[in-house]
Amino acid sequence: MKFQRVVFAGPFALALALAGCSPSAKERMAADYCPTPFTVQDTQTLTHFKEGATVDPRNIAYEAVLLSATSSCKLGKSQMQLDLVLQVAASPGPAVGGGTTSVPYFVRVIDASGAIVQGREFTADFPLSASSPRRVSKEELTLQLPFNTPADVVAYRIAVGLKPTPEELTYNRSARAR
Repeated sequence: MKFQRVVFAGPFALALALAGCSPSAKERMAADYCPTPFTVQDTQTLTHFKEGATVDPRNIAYEAVLLSATSSCKLGKSQMQLDLVLQVAASPGPAVGGGTTSVPYFVRVIDASGAIVQGREFTADFPLSASSPRRVSKEELTLQLPFNTPADVVAYRIAVGLKPTPEELTYNRSARAR
């Protein structure tokens, strides 16, 4: 008989333990309303040429790619804290210089009307040389999204991307068309 009590108590204890692990209503709301970042068209890759050089494959200093962008959120009283994680990879090109290579990227918060309400530019820094392999950087940022009601946060969109110069953007587009 003692054994049966243990058998019945086991599932009950497990249910109690799992109930303590379930997210609160506030945590579920933050997860439901958390904006998923998207990559702006033509900004997922970046081919950077040596300064002052012509557009020629021999003059590529580095190539970079935005591998992923994810978000998680916490709901506060009148703002949502959005933790953004981007993974950027960079590979040296034939014309890579020594030292640190800085790959520019941007983050923009867009409201329901399409207006940019927050925006910043950053760099992912890599120690690249002709002999180094591809490197990956994990970029972690925290954004504060204000709101009057939690449902207001649903309207926010998070745009991310690498930041090419006009010439690099033209190169990206022509390379994609090939």
